[in-house]
Amino acid sequence: MIDRNARAGELMAYDLQYRQNGLVVAGMDEVGRGPLAGNVVTACVVMPEDPVIPWIDDSKKLSESRREKVFEEIMKHALYVGVGEISPEEIDRINILEATKNAMRKAASEVPADIFLVDAVTKLGLKGKEIPIIKGDATSYSIAAASIVAKVIRDRQMIELDKLYPEYGFARNKGYGTKEHIDALKRIGPCPVHRRSFITHFV
Repeated sequence: MIDRNARAGELMAYDLQYRQNGLVVAGMDEVGRGPLAGNVVTACVVMPEDPVIPWIDDSKKLSESRREKVFEEIMKHALYVGVGEISPEEIDRINILEATKNAMRKAASEVPADIFLVDAVTKLGLKGKEIPIIKGDATSYSIAAASIVAKVIRDRQMIELDKLYPEYGFARNKGYGTKEHIDALKRIGPCPVHRRSFITHFV
């Protein structure tokens, strides 16, 4: 069984190597590159060295209820949280990679950081030094915190969209291409929050 205090400490230890001489470090991550519907959402988070919040880890490793609890702790203790999102229409217009980059730029635009630890994405043109890290959400405390913030915000959006478009099961699938979702697309076609460039094989 994972010791969640120790795990969070390991992730923080990774970030500490960049915090020399008082440098401010932000973590950035995105959620929603793969779904057929909804926004792509990014978060840029600056966390204090203390307290180290237990359970901070790659958001995909946490249950939905646990993510919600950790999200509240992050929002309580974070020194800065920036959020950026891009709509399905814009994703269709410029492609998902460029949309993700634009969302990250929005999230980071007001962040007073010297170094940005970014989950895999490169060449954002931010004001500080960018350090792309493969599987960053499982490596860096700051990126993991950002992954949780982005995931919870996007999941909440999809739950609200489920109330408007209940046929697709957005509350359950969060816009991803599950059988239930694809069957609904084939049966009734897309709704306004679908990414048209993602669903050409299904409609």
